[in-house]
Amino acid sequence: MLVLGQELWVLVLELVSLFYLFGILFAVHALYYGRTSQGTIAWVIALISMPFIATLFYAVFGFYRFTGYVKARRQGDPHLGYIIDAILENANLESVQVDKLTPFMEVSSSLVNMPFSKANTAHLLIDGEATFEAIFKAIEQAQSYVLVQFYIIKDDELGQALKQRLIDRARAGVRVYLLYDDVGSHALSDRYLNDLRAEGIEVSGFATFTRWKNRFRINFRNHRKIVIVDGEVAFVGGHNVGDEYVGKSHFGHWRDTHVELRGPAVKGVQLAFCEDWFWATDKGHLGLNWQLEVAENPGTAALVLPSGPADDRETCSLFFIDAINTAQRRLWIVSPYFVPDEQVMTALELAVLRGVDVRVMLPEKVDHMLVYLSSFTYLNDAEKSGIRFFRYQDGFLHQKVMLIDEDISMVGTANFDNRSFRINFEITLLFVDRVFAQQVECMLMEDFAQCREVGRKDYKEKPIWYRLASRFARLMAPIQ
Repeated sequence: MLVLGQELWVLVLELVSLFYLFGILFAVHALYYGRTSQGTIAWVIALISMPFIATLFYAVFGFYRFTGYVKARRQGDPHLGYIIDAILENANLESVQVDKLTPFMEVSSSLVNMPFSKANTAHLLIDGEATFEAIFKAIEQAQSYVLVQFYIIKDDELGQALKQRLIDRARAGVRVYLLYDDVGSHALSDRYLNDLRAEGIEVSGFATFTRWKNRFRINFRNHRKIVIVDGEVAFVGGHNVGDEYVGKSHFGHWRDTHVELRGPAVKGVQLAFCEDWFWATDKGHLGLNWQLEVAENPGTAALVLPSGPADDRETCSLFFIDAINTAQRRLWIVSPYFVPDEQVMTALELAVLRGVDVRVMLPEKVDHMLVYLSSFTYLNDAEKSGIRFFRYQDGFLHQKVMLIDEDISMVGTANFDNRSFRINFEITLLFVDRVFAQQVECMLMEDFAQCREVGRKDYKEKPIWYRLASRFARLMAPIQ
């Protein structure tokens, strides 16, 4: 019995030593790679003083870089590198090349190492019915292949409608590839996936934690929503596949925006899908159409901006900061989640000081409580910062849209928070075109008509426990 007791104490001592060892190693990692001084200090103190808890949290939330992801845009890859060369070579064609780039356009292009192109057409798809009607119509007309990628796919009425159309095209001899995020689509049934596979459709989850270097990185998500048909038309925006996205939930009206894109920029969306597909499956050479096609001449100038934690730089946050700094007259931001860091808030306040009309549209209804609470803290400083905040009343607001001055607009999957800026894989379509910007303006003006303006008074009227909870939620912003 005495020997058993000694062995147990030795085991406990070894476990305690192991936790402290990992605590020290993770603390050193935090010192080297911490993103902010505040966050680094917090992690180091927690890892040294409470290693039994902090090491587990750091393994999941403490790493800001995603190891091993294909970086074809920056390094090249034997499976995908030739695609970038072909796109860059074809982009020099007079019919698709943008004649003159502004400094903002040059920076955006450099961030993703991809060219702006003209000769595109972009069509706004407002809300779920218009979005999925257009997507389903394009899929039904597919002749060669269909690429589908969503963060969330549900086995409900809308999910079944998508499934049946993919099966129908597969039976017609069209190649179909389906990619979903393992965490976002965790509730998707095996039967749903097996039915697709039985028809010859290639299906894969994007699991960020399957490779050994990313074993505990369940905090990363692939948040992209992409559909591409025959390399000729692409759909990008805020909608996932679920009945709530067409207004069939307790939220009622689901306000969201997608874009139907045609022209050379479609190949940039297709490349983003290929990079994700290669990571998930190790399969390249899908035999896709990479010929740049002119949709309209001169058409809309567009750039596809994929971003994520595998990038060498913080592509998403750098892009949005530069976009904010570009604004001279108007800066309208629409996002369901608004939890920016100090750099972004400083850029927004400087824009106000330049005389820019800075507006932020947020939902009134709640779907993620921590993020919703975090956004309340910014109302307390609204009068001092000069930023105007609006709460959307007609259902749930989920679109991710930005409008700058008279000719710059963005539609994509990135929210205005740390998760989208640094943790999620996202994709944004950037347009520099006055006609398209006017269409976005008209859309947002109708949305603002469904909003109420909020400010410091709304924050002060909340009970003290609510304000304290909001402050705590904001402290949790780096992992939300």
